[in-house]
Amino acid sequence: MPQLEVDGATLTYDDEGPRDGDGVPLVFIHGWTANRHRWDHQVAHFSGERRVIRLDLRGHGESSGAGVRTIEELARDVLALLDHLKVDRFIPVGHSMGGMISQTLALSHPERVERMVLVNSISRMTYNKGRGLLMAASARVPFKLFVAANIQRAFAPGYPRERIQEYIRASGTTPREVVMTLYGAMRAFDVLDRVPEITAPTLLIHGYHDIQLPVSQMLRMAKAYPDAVVRIIDAGHELPVEKPAELTRALEGFLTTKA
Repeated sequence: MPQLEVDGATLTYDDEGPRDGDGVPLVFIHGWTANRHRWDHQVAHFSGERRVIRLDLRGHGESSGAGVRTIEELARDVLALLDHLKVDRFIPVGHSMGGMISQTLALSHPERVERMVLVNSISRMTYNKGRGLLMAASARVPFKLFVAANIQRAFAPGYPRERIQEYIRASGTTPREVVMTLYGAMRAFDVLDRVPEITAPTLLIHGYHDIQLPVSQMLRMAKAYPDAVVRIIDAGHELPVEKPAELTRALEGFLTTKA
């Protein structure tokens, strides 16, 4: 289990697959309160043929560290890891907040991003009424209840309750400071007006039942992308674990399509 010290944080990561495999490395970036194991299915599939890198963002999973205030700071952590691993060009695959990090990387270092995949992510945070009420209540309810409510509503109807409880327990181990600070960072994230600058071929893949970041918001973003493919899957916000095989097939199809 390799680790890297970066600006007061210890980042835990996996670096798998052949160094001389097909294509540039895939870099999987998880979302808020999650960890690198959200990508287990995709890593198992792709690491047989190409280099695959994933990490626990600072304060998440098996990575330590706090004090991060912005999505840009998380993006710098990812770049520090890639520089350490001597990876120049790469394909970021980001889920939710990880998609925000991916877009930040594509805007700040376009020469390094070969392609990009955004899973249940958006370029500008806009809240519906339910999300707004949850935000307003966040300062008044117990922390664990706040986390549980967010994770519970991330899954499509019918997803096994016992599995949801597993993810709630895992998310609850993320330090309160990290959870609440990055919640604010996502609220402040807005690169929608800069999306036309991202010329890398991009796959926008979204769960139809996502109420955290609704499909309508993703479609608004899609209109701004110069070179985007859109896929909608019958799932909620947690597409990587709700429909892992379908997500992997969509990634495979996108990666094998010539730019």
